[in-house]
Amino acid sequence: MKSICALILFAAAAFAQKEPAPLKPGLYAIFDTAKGQIVAILYEKYTPASVKNFVGLAQGTKAWRDPQTGAMVRRPMFNNITFHRVLHGQMIQSGDPTGTSAHNCGVSVPDEPLIGLQFDRVGRLAVANSGAPNSGACQFFITDDLVPAWNQQYTIFGQVVRGQEVVHAISTAPIKGDKPINPVKLISVIIERISAAPPEKSKK
Repeated sequence: MKSICALILFAAAAFAQKEPAPLKPGLYAIFDTAKGQIVAILYEKYTPASVKNFVGLAQGTKAWRDPQTGAMVRRPMFNNITFHRVLHGQMIQSGDPTGTSAHNCGVSVPDEPLIGLQFDRVGRLAVANSGAPNSGACQFFITDDLVPAWNQQYTIFGQVVRGQEVVHAISTAPIKGDKPINPVKLISVIIERISAAPPEKSKK
């Protein structure tokens, strides 16, 4: 009987450990990928231009250039594209519907580097750029390692809070150069705001 009770308690404890902690109030990006879900909080207070640009493209409220027609369109940009560039064990990159890293999406966003936001932890969500000032546009990357050499080179506008194991799985898959042999699909990016619970009314 004791062994059965112990087994039940062990199973309950294991289940509790798997249950993720509730998300804190804030603005989140939910990346639905073929490997699983990645959730990142967006730093709208610290990097407002980068967050506004990313959210507008994700939701389809900001115009971007369609690679097929060349016309500026308003539709969710990050649906059904791929993580087209990978640095093994370091980062995964997406945001280019052509999968070439070369698409000019007709958008630009100013650099917002902050001393307090550095590549000192995994799961940093940042704006990809060409190396020139203010050259960020539609592409973004998520880190899977500490990369201090990138500090002040890219705008960090978010942090993964769930699904870092998915980032790791994508970043360690087979590649040729920096191109995945079987690129992982980014199915969609959903933007969701988690609000603080209203204060409880005091009982009289």
